[in-house]
Amino acid sequence: MVTGAGTTAGPGPASGGPANEVSPSERHQRRAHAGEVVRLLGGTYAHDVPVVEVEGLVVRYGDVVAVDELSLTAGAGQVTAILGPNGAGKTSTVEVMEGYRRADSGSVRVLGLDPRASHPQLTRKMGVMLQSGGVYPGIRVAEVVALFCAHYGAGVNPSDVVEQVGLAERRGHTWRQLSGGEQQRLSLGLALCGRPEVVFLDEPTASIDVAGRQTVRAIIRDLAAGGCCVVVTTHELEEAERLADQVLIVDHGQVVAAGTPGELTRSLRSDEIRFGAPAGLDVHGLGATIGALVTEASPGEYLVEAAPSPARVAAVTTWLAERDIPLADLRAGRKRLEDVYLALTTETSAAAAVRLGRRRRRGSRRGRSA
Repeated sequence: MVTGAGTTAGPGPASGGPANEVSPSERHQRRAHAGEVVRLLGGTYAHDVPVVEVEGLVVRYGDVVAVDELSLTAGAGQVTAILGPNGAGKTSTVEVMEGYRRADSGSVRVLGLDPRASHPQLTRKMGVMLQSGGVYPGIRVAEVVALFCAHYGAGVNPSDVVEQVGLAERRGHTWRQLSGGEQQRLSLGLALCGRPEVVFLDEPTASIDVAGRQTVRAIIRDLAAGGCCVVVTTHELEEAERLADQVLIVDHGQVVAAGTPGELTRSLRSDEIRFGAPAGLDVHGLGATIGALVTEASPGEYLVEAAPSPARVAAVTTWLAERDIPLADLRAGRKRLEDVYLALTTETSAAAAVRLGRRRRRGSRRGRSA
């Protein structure tokens, strides 16, 4: 659940949601049959409990307001993805929740604790994965995992962690000898060493290959299935759409949209059909056949500006089939999370530019009258 200045929440659930949206029954099944990570971490979490509570958060850097009256909650057993362009305020918000940055105003509670005032107590229950760095380059994989497990003293077996993140064959290698993706997986493993009740993951799949991404996704899903509160910041929208129970889109320090991936994509429904096919199709011929304007929005990506009725969708696919043209993908009406993200962040960026222009004009008038 999210509230805050400039917030636009997605609509309530509707029938016909996307296939990648997690249904309540599937979520319950995931929790009931949690995998290796749940057993590794003890499976002791309570579900559906608010873990992170932020109310009216403001963070300033001099005259710049990086986070502007932002409010959100994230619950146990839930993956919350925070999306936004560079400079949107994502990192500042997460750093306050982790206790590493001081808020200028507002209230922040993580596991019922003030992250700054109770930081030593919070760090015993919190896992943090940095996007890069944070590990001595000459230390070996097995050594650093053993060090972290000993520091937390939570009874986690270092070998289990190394195995879980798929680095068993690299346990004798140093940090500097690992690839970028392997370093990411090791960073994730270090975030698990204290049996965390809440984890903050910064770009967890960046620079990771396909097999590694599957490993990371499985760990994140199983963490949530065991009741851990998982907060992810990422620029990879497809990952967020796959993994998240809740998505927050942040721009100019405010939450501009919030909801499940399905709710957000349904909130931007439109009368159009999009499909992928080889570049350079005869869009005029297709348009004349189906009675609608067809354009090539980008090479190999086509837009039909008409209501996505079953008959019109069938007409498009029939036209392609008669010409033996392969169809890469087809979307009728529903947008992707990327479409929603781009629409919302473009709108808020334009609004911010207008506000900045007004302030500059007022300043210019004051200068002339002085």
